[in-house]
Amino acid sequence: MNIKQAKQEISNTLKAYLAKDGLGNYLIPPVRQRPVLLMGPPGIGKTQIMEQIAAENGVGLVAYTITHHTRQSAVGLPFIEKRVFDGTEVSVTEYTMSEILASVYMLMERTGLKEGILFLDEINCVSETLAPMMLQFLQCKTFGNQRLPEGWLIAAAGNPPEYNRSVREFDVVTLDRVKRIEVKEDFAVWKEYARSKGLHGAVVSYLDIKKENFYRVETTAEGLQFATARGWEDLSELLCAYEKLGLKADGEVIVQYIQSPRIARDFANYLALYEKYQRDYHVDAVLRGEWQAVTVSELRAAAFDEKLSVMGLLLSRLTEAARNVRRQDALADALHAALTDLRDNLREEPNILPILIQERRTALKRAREANQMDRESQNLAQRTISTLEDYRRMLIQEGITGPDEIMDAVRGWFGGEVDRRALLAELTGRQLENAFRFLEDAFGQGQELVLFVTELTACPDTSWFVETFGCDAYFRHNSELLFDDIRQRLQEEIAAARAADLKEVSHE
Repeated sequence: MNIKQAKQEISNTLKAYLAKDGLGNYLIPPVRQRPVLLMGPPGIGKTQIMEQIAAENGVGLVAYTITHHTRQSAVGLPFIEKRVFDGTEVSVTEYTMSEILASVYMLMERTGLKEGILFLDEINCVSETLAPMMLQFLQCKTFGNQRLPEGWLIAAAGNPPEYNRSVREFDVVTLDRVKRIEVKEDFAVWKEYARSKGLHGAVVSYLDIKKENFYRVETTAEGLQFATARGWEDLSELLCAYEKLGLKADGEVIVQYIQSPRIARDFANYLALYEKYQRDYHVDAVLRGEWQAVTVSELRAAAFDEKLSVMGLLLSRLTEAARNVRRQDALADALHAALTDLRDNLREEPNILPILIQERRTALKRAREANQMDRESQNLAQRTISTLEDYRRMLIQEGITGPDEIMDAVRGWFGGEVDRRALLAELTGRQLENAFRFLEDAFGQGQELVLFVTELTACPDTSWFVETFGCDAYFRHNSELLFDDIRQRLQEEIAAARAADLKEVSHE
């Protein structure tokens, strides 16, 4: 299965393991709650889905890369304890608590969460001395005589032997006690994730054209060469940061992340073209509704890959704009909830605003410690707290103290956030309409426009925007939305037709 399906299956497993009957007993007894063993290539997102599952289910997460541990840190250190058996005192070897189990208990103490996921990465690459202990843990959920608390799912991940020389095979006894899930790389699923996370447009567009370079691991005369999902995402983060800093990423930088020289060179060449298309087609001007007839003619006559790249540039800009609206919308909702709390408590507690701010700081800290918060959620929480802090400072600066005066002032400031949301939505709506007009000028009712509409629909941010605010141009074309298999075939047909045209021209 792909990583998205694996995430859903593990989430379902967690819910089943935590479900209880009317007497408070687990529906599946802990002894029958098999650890999940997630097997798949490196760098496809096995660790990330654990973070998402914990956050979405409101449980804690303790994660370890098990190859970093020795037998002592995993099992604990031995010490001598005196015991009396049948009236005779004897010395018995016991062990201090495992660092791994101690981390579970510490998270429970810090956060108050009693249920969670213990994630052990690279489980099949442990050292010779640690292997028996890890097998015991998977089979019995214990290190020595110390047991993992009830309510905690053991999730382990490993790589197939073709990707790692250190891999050891599990025996039948162990495999018969785990829930094994095989996961494979899947570009379509990764692309959906990439759009939702706002990965760099050049990365997404390039891989849309060169899907075969999304995930490759091969042994060559020069050694192991590879490109992975993790590498593309990390490279995207760097490219976004470089753009903000005015720095340039060349092939020497790219190969540090995409460790296949051939693919790195190919992407470096594409990145240069991507930046050139951005300048040549004046993408920002297009979204403002400003373009020349020659620009339309150039795009109409361009090669298929160039058309895809230009549409990718437009999509990237539109996605960013829609994401800004969605984030402002989420901030307005969060502030509205805070203002409702303020209104309901202000008369009984005039100093309630600092208390509400501190409650949100505590909740943010707790969620961070439990590994329940992704970057998007964390940014929203931080922006909400920062805005409430601004309100508190302005109240002090303006000497506003009465309950009614406080609410009137805060409502006014909150209205500014709502107005900002409306302005961003209006601007994004105009950009969408302008993008459609430009592409209609270039392609008429051609299939390229159908591809564009399909991409808008597949992107979470732009589809949310259209659903929330509407877009007449979108609805003119959405009846021809493409499923993935049709979309792929259409891309291939357009590319083949373009290649045939070029061949015919060259013969002439």
